[in-house]
Amino acid sequence: MPHDKSPPNHDQLDEDNEIQGVTLIPEDSRAYLNQRQLIDYRDFREQWIKWLLTLGKDPEKGKGYAQATARRRACDTDVFYRWCWQNQTDGYTLDIEHDHADAYSQHLALEDYSDTHRANIQKSLKCLFRYRTDTDEWEPQISFSGNSSQRRPKDYLTREERQKIREASLEWGTVPSRSHLSADQREQWDNVLATRLRKPADEITREDYRKANGFKIPSLVNTGLDAGLRPAEIGEARVSWVDLDNAVLRIPSEEAVKHRDNWVVPIRERTARYLEKWLNERRLYDRYADTDRVWLTREGEPYGSRSLKYVLRKLCDEAGIDYSDRQMTWYSVRHSTGTMMSQEKGLEAAAEQLRHSSTTTTRKYDQAPVEERREALENI
Repeated sequence: MPHDKSPPNHDQLDEDNEIQGVTLIPEDSRAYLNQRQLIDYRDFREQWIKWLLTLGKDPEKGKGYAQATARRRACDTDVFYRWCWQNQTDGYTLDIEHDHADAYSQHLALEDYSDTHRANIQKSLKCLFRYRTDTDEWEPQISFSGNSSQRRPKDYLTREERQKIREASLEWGTVPSRSHLSADQREQWDNVLATRLRKPADEITREDYRKANGFKIPSLVNTGLDAGLRPAEIGEARVSWVDLDNAVLRIPSEEAVKHRDNWVVPIRERTARYLEKWLNERRLYDRYADTDRVWLTREGEPYGSRSLKYVLRKLCDEAGIDYSDRQMTWYSVRHSTGTMMSQEKGLEAAAEQLRHSSTTTTRKYDQAPVEERREALENI
C-alpha cells in the first residue's frame, strides 16, 4: 500500500501563501511555529481570511470586506495570536478567549500607539470573535476611540446596583392575580399578556397569568450575578449543571465555554431556591420538551449577548438605574462579580468564581474553598 503523504515542509507552504492579496501566514508566525502547528494555523487562517473577504462586513447580507480592510484585520489578528502565544498561553493554541483580548488591550494601552491605531486593532479583534462559532462576541473592558485620547473602562454594577437588579428581577414582567381583578382590569391585563405571549386576548388563561409570574428571569439573573456567567454560558447552561442540594453549578469541562477542568461554582441559597422553582416551571413549556438548556428566550432560542443586554437594560429601567452614559452590557454583571469577589476574598477567589483559564496569571491562583466563595456572595 502507498504511504501517506508526509506533511509539507516550510518551502512547500511558501506556495499560495496569499488569498486575494491577503497573506495567509506572516513571516514572524512562520518562524515561531513548528511543522504541525504551521499546518493547523494555516487551515484556520485560510477559513478566517475567506470569511473576511466574503462575509466579514455584513454576514447577514453576504458582504465581505474590501481587500485592504481584510488585509488589516488578518494582520492585526495574527499579531494578536502571536502575542498570546508568547505572553499568555505558554505556546501555540487556537483556543483564544475574551480574557486574552482584554489582556492585549491592557498591553496596547501601555504601548506608544495612537488611539486610532488601538481602536482599529480592537475592531479587528471584535471581528475575530464575531467570526468564531465556539465563543460569544467580545466586548472589551477597555475601549479606545480614534477621536479621543480618553480610554473608558467597562462599566460594572456597584454593590447597591447589584441588589437593585436582584430586586428588579422579582418585579419586572409580573402581573396581578387574575382572581383579584375587576372585569375591566382583567381585560386590560389580558391584552398585555396577549401582546407578550403573541396569542389572542380571548385565549388568555389563568395558567398564562401564573406563568407570567414565574421564576425564569429571577433564576437567570441571580445565577448570572452569583456565578459571573458569560453570555455564552447562560446560553449553554444545562439542567445537569444545577446541584440544588449543595447550591452549586457543576460545569463539566466538555460543556464549559472556556475549557479546563470541571468547575464547581457556588451560588447563594436563595438563588438555588429560585432555580428550583424555575426547573419545576420549565416543564410546563413546550419549547423545553426537546432540550436540557436551563433558559431559552421567548422565541425558543438560547440567550446571547444581545438578548441578555436587553434583559439587563430592562431591569435597570425597572430599578431606576441610569445607563445613558455607561457601557451597560451583560459583561457589566460578570465584571461586577469579579470586582466584588476580589474585594471580599481576594484574587484567588475571584479567579475561581469567574472560571479564568488558559492564562499564565490564572494558573498561579490557588483554589478558594466553595464555602468561602458562597459566604462572599451573601455580601455582594
